[in-house]
Amino acid sequence: MKPTVVSLFSGCGGMDLGFKKAGFEIIWANDFFRDAVNTYKKNIGKHIVLGDITEIPSSKIPDNPDVILGGFPCQGFSIANSKKPAYDQRNYLYLEMVRIIKDKRPKFFVAENVKGMTSLMDGQFLKNIISDFRDAGYKLDYKLLNMINYGVPQTRERVIIIGNRIGAENPFPKETHGYEKGLKRPATTKETIGHLCNVHTREEPVTALDPKTGKEKKYYNHWAKTKIDDEFWGRKYDVDQFEICDYLKHWRNKAGYGTKQIDDMFGYSYTAGHWFRKDNNSGSIPNPDDWWKLKEILGFDDTYDKQVTTMVRKKITYETSLRINNWDEPNDTIIATGSEIHPKAPRRLSVRECAIIQTFPDSFKFTGKIDAMHTQIGNAVPVLFAKKLAKCIKDELRKPMMIKQQPARKKYRN
Repeated sequence: MKPTVVSLFSGCGGMDLGFKKAGFEIIWANDFFRDAVNTYKKNIGKHIVLGDITEIPSSKIPDNPDVILGGFPCQGFSIANSKKPAYDQRNYLYLEMVRIIKDKRPKFFVAENVKGMTSLMDGQFLKNIISDFRDAGYKLDYKLLNMINYGVPQTRERVIIIGNRIGAENPFPKETHGYEKGLKRPATTKETIGHLCNVHTREEPVTALDPKTGKEKKYYNHWAKTKIDDEFWGRKYDVDQFEICDYLKHWRNKAGYGTKQIDDMFGYSYTAGHWFRKDNNSGSIPNPDDWWKLKEILGFDDTYDKQVTTMVRKKITYETSLRINNWDEPNDTIIATGSEIHPKAPRRLSVRECAIIQTFPDSFKFTGKIDAMHTQIGNAVPVLFAKKLAKCIKDELRKPMMIKQQPARKKYRN
């Protein structure tokens, strides 16, 4: 019988796929990002539930899983978003994972997040997170790991938190790759995706030689942006997405429309829903044209017109936006906000190239628009690392158990 997994904040399923490949059965999963959920269903299974975890009671989640996984949202911790305050609401979604762990009592849990969480509030925020997980009755360990040391062809540092209540050691995979004696040399970007360098990018599948077999093979999502300018059209004034979201929801409710009706008026599929979300990875602000049309529909006042619709030409200042990817070295971190410039082609890295660097199988098909695909891939846990981690936990689950747990001291709602 396969050990079972409940997955929270699953995204498109990088962590889940790794556990599945290691012999686990994923019995329930959840995410709020519709495109990621559609991708998950297409590739992993229909057991994923689209919805806000804060509104899903524990009673709706299967009991007694062996493992609970959770890559709770990390935007509030991100080094790239260092100006975000510690009270960013997304920073506290980990408490939903604590709630479900306390209610479902898995033997193990695994939480994953970005390096930036270690420095938030001078490290106190991470201490609070660790304390809350320990209060749920679990022996806990955490490490900052670089995925490059586990065969993933990119420099990608992540905090991995493991807890268990069965008296076991919390296992972390052994390093297999690096530049020290006895370790395998990490693969370069050229070795990893060089076979797609001169293959024309497009939405439809393409055919290219498989570097492992030397035979022609179909590749999906080899789709890339060609714009690599150092300027872009952006808003002149700072706009708080949470603030705009509350404002638009107020006027939408006042007008009596649902998001599906608004999508139909615009001729969009699911786009309008992003204007009315904030506690997730996919909230957005309407572009000027959509704003004016939305104003006609909802009849809202002039409060934010100037802030939202005044656009100016701006220089790109975020370093990664203009970063040229490595070629004869391992790749830099694949991020959720867009891909790097290809060093040997006049374009950015394609969706498929980013997926390969994140160790997704070539058969894994992403859904949504190109930006949504890059978001899914950039937020994912590399599949290869997840598989190695899963094997370590599976080995511990096979050993005789001596359950040693502390009584939970905090009460979270069901």
